[in-house]
Amino acid sequence: MFLFFLPQSADMSAASNLRSEDQFLCSICLDVFTDPVSTPCGHNFCKTCISQHWDMNQSCQCPMCKETFSTRPQLRVNTFISEMVAQFRHRQKAEGVQVFTALMESVERRLKELMKEIEDKQETTEKQAEGLIKDLEQEISELMERSSEVEQLSRSEDHLHLLQSFSNLKAAPPTKDWTEVRVHPPSYEGTVGRAVAQLEETVWKPMKKKLFEAELQRVQQYEVDVTLDPDTANPYLILSDDGKQVYCGDVEKNLPDNPERFSLCPCVLGEQSFSSGRFYFEVQVKGKTKWTLGVATESINRKGQITASPQDGFWTVWLRNGNEYKALDDPSVDLCLHPGPEKVGVFVDYEEGLVSFYDVGAAALIYSFTGCSFTHKLHPYFGPCINDGGKNSAPLIICPVNQTESIND
Repeated sequence: MFLFFLPQSADMSAASNLRSEDQFLCSICLDVFTDPVSTPCGHNFCKTCISQHWDMNQSCQCPMCKETFSTRPQLRVNTFISEMVAQFRHRQKAEGVQVFTALMESVERRLKELMKEIEDKQETTEKQAEGLIKDLEQEISELMERSSEVEQLSRSEDHLHLLQSFSNLKAAPPTKDWTEVRVHPPSYEGTVGRAVAQLEETVWKPMKKKLFEAELQRVQQYEVDVTLDPDTANPYLILSDDGKQVYCGDVEKNLPDNPERFSLCPCVLGEQSFSSGRFYFEVQVKGKTKWTLGVATESINRKGQITASPQDGFWTVWLRNGNEYKALDDPSVDLCLHPGPEKVGVFVDYEEGLVSFYDVGAAALIYSFTGCSFTHKLHPYFGPCINDGGKNSAPLIICPVNQTESIND
């Protein structure tokens, strides 16, 4: 049985770091461990993943350090890591429950405030009606009293007394024109709308930001090291020596027109390909007025004009004219992004058929392609677009993930 130990020099911070999600990911399937086992060299994998890996290879070699074992090791579940994974999954659920519990409490609180506002309006209207009824009753009472006095005088046979009494009779009380009086029911126009807007501003927006921050941090755990493939680059593109930056130049380089190279469109693929699991990378787009980013299948057309759509093997978003964003879905979808992202995160779940784009600085989802059917290898796709006389000369830059960036911004 293989045990898992922290190094002798590890302190409490190391133990704390162990709880971060990347410590619970199998390097083969890139998902949280299921039945984690340890190899003799000390690396950990899902039991099924490492077993299948060895079944498909002639030698039993560790996928991480490449150490080869003369005989196939007996694998047993690492109970310590299993317990840690269980705690980690239980914490993820607890965090989700906590967020939505807080959301429901906020909605209930705002609902009570809304009902109180409606009840106050009803009470005000009822008091207004009661006041008018009281005035009307007082006026009726005064009129009836005068009518009674007049009726009594009319029965008098002493005409002199009648004239003297009539001159002493109180003047008729002023009356209101009740035909113009209306008690309008309370108006609730805009009340519910304002309540919903306030709820969105004070509750849902911060809650949504927190949810997307957590989601972004989760997908960032699947970061892969992406470099640009010079054999696919259009001859006008200029790539950095480290394969991390690309922009479009003014001069076409004399390069072989190999089958992998884009002949007309100013774009380039990543060297790495993916046919399973999940992966994530980030690209700085700051300072650019045009760009296209996403993933593409290995079988895409690379010669002549290219139509970028899922049907043609492209899952991308783009920027044009400095502020026009679009997801090139089928049909394409206009995106309202103000301000636009300075850094874009791209996440793919191959088996789930999902391609998602994130504004890293704002920790916000830009767009998701869902229900995708991937049948070929996928490559990261980069289109810096023409430099437009220098207006779009800034490069696309593949950046390392900084998980604290979206929280600190």
